[in-house]
Amino acid sequence: MAPTDPITHRASAAIQNGAILFFICSIVTFAADPPPNLLKLLLDRETETSAIRGNYAYQQRVRIEELDPNGRKRGEYRESREVIFTPAGERVERMTGKPLQTLDRLRLTEEDFRDIRDVQPFLFTRDQLFLYQTRFKGEESLDGIACWVMQIEPRQILEGQRLFEGYIWVAQTDYSVIQMEGRAVPQMLGKNENLFPRFRTTRKQVDGKHWFPYRTVGDEVLHFRSGDIRQRMEIEYSAYKRFAAESTIQFQKDPPKQ
Repeated sequence: MAPTDPITHRASAAIQNGAILFFICSIVTFAADPPPNLLKLLLDRETETSAIRGNYAYQQRVRIEELDPNGRKRGEYRESREVIFTPAGERVERMTGKPLQTLDRLRLTEEDFRDIRDVQPFLFTRDQLFLYQTRFKGEESLDGIACWVMQIEPRQILEGQRLFEGYIWVAQTDYSVIQMEGRAVPQMLGKNENLFPRFRTTRKQVDGKHWFPYRTVGDEVLHFRSGDIRQRMEIEYSAYKRFAAESTIQFQKDPPKQ
């Protein structure tokens, strides 16, 4: 986000910058080792999930709230969109109704909307591997599901790119990502300050097999040069409805070298 004036600008920047303060729980490492080809299995599963999700229509609701130091709401932004298929089978996105905009010191930027579309519901597909480096962090149980935890960081960030930086939880049963936590990067400092909040996106099984983004939340105090501002964010992905036939997906035998 970016402000409409020096104060607003810093405020929106702070929101972008990682506004939501989540503490990554200590990751408990057990005796079991991950499979040696964990990255390949993860990428294969995410690529398959992305292709399957491309055959679904769904609704998306966004709410971003600006809070005062006492936790009272001083403004908000709300919008609803739907991803649908035209009679010709083209998948399109459209706004439903008019957005509500009463934010006080904050202004949503182009980067905010790109993050809402691409980073908050991030899927780590095979064609994105060259952008990232990964580290295995251990095991953790999430809602009763045994998971491998992996850290993902951009190798480098070129001008105009919006990438994910954080952690993903991978189910040990089928290598599906069921949760991710982190932020969109890069942060934009200096004269045109534009910061981005930390968030957590959870997924749920939609077809009994594949896990799709379900809910993104965040609640963090952003530290702008003009002062602190608390931002609360919620994005809901709902009403998934399959439209087209599944694509046939083939994977290369060996994963690319990191």
